[in-house]
Amino acid sequence: MKKSLGAKTLAQPAPVWAISAYDENGKPNAMIAAWGGICSSQPPCMTVSVRPSRHTYAGILKNKAFTISVCPEWLAAESDYLGMVSGRKVDKFSATGLTTVASDVVQAPYIDEFPLIVECELIHSYELGAHTMLVGEIKDVKCDEDKLADGNPDPEKVRPLIFAPGSRGYYGLGQLVGKGFDIGKKFMKE
Repeated sequence: MKKSLGAKTLAQPAPVWAISAYDENGKPNAMIAAWGGICSSQPPCMTVSVRPSRHTYAGILKNKAFTISVCPEWLAAESDYLGMVSGRKVDKFSATGLTTVASDVVQAPYIDEFPLIVECELIHSYELGAHTMLVGEIKDVKCDEDKLADGNPDPEKVRPLIFAPGSRGYYGLGQLVGKGFDIGKKFMKE
């Protein structure tokens, strides 16, 4: 029997992304976000929800751009730190040793040590309550070459960090279960 847990943000897993923007003074900043995902195939778009009080938020609105650096398992502590302190008060990159790189397609930085980057131009924002949902049109995706398989990011090489909202735990991905649009074919009627 299933037990009701109430109206809570307990969908699992949630991504662990470093959302980066230049702040209002042009300084690179990043924060961790877990409320986001792909929201459109054509045009290709991503969404991330950010509290307006966050330092990164104003920079995204000012520059109409942000990047998503997919946090890998091996940088879990650095990733967590990006969400624990404000860029208003500390230089997160000096503290962690992470390096920012200026995007060549949008007005935002990304984190060089993270293997998978999505560069977005802000096209919509929706106030939803505690968070504002930001929709970014994907302008480019960059991936470390050694993390590719058949020309696409390989989850077993990228090893994206995932988040469980209820326990606030970070986890890694498991092994491949099967190929999408393939393993279900056994239920197809000829």
